[in-house]
Amino acid sequence: MDEILHAIAEPRRREILELIRFRERSAGEIAACFDISRPAVSQHLRVLVEAGLVHVRSEGTRRLYRARPEGLTDLEAYLHQFWRHRLDQWKEAAETEERGRLDRGKRNE
Repeated sequence: MDEILHAIAEPRRREILELIRFRERSAGEIAACFDISRPAVSQHLRVLVEAGLVHVRSEGTRRLYRARPEGLTDLEAYLHQFWRHRLDQWKEAAETEERGRLDRGKRNE
């Protein structure tokens, strides 16, 4: 998971993931969207591939990149623990408030 966090910590890598989220793009297409050198984009892509966030395939001499959302599964599960705990707290607070409202309603009858 540390490799994933490192990979997405860089804003340009997140931008690259957005670019290739729904369709494959070549390294050249990706590089054309940025004001950095093509080797820099290639290095960002390598980090994303090594983290398991991007799938790369060859087509002739081109390399095509596409995001792998399943690469975020471990991170999603980790973050979900915290969200789930918070949701459980909200649920408990709402149920406590509703019980109080019902008790006040019974007393006013």
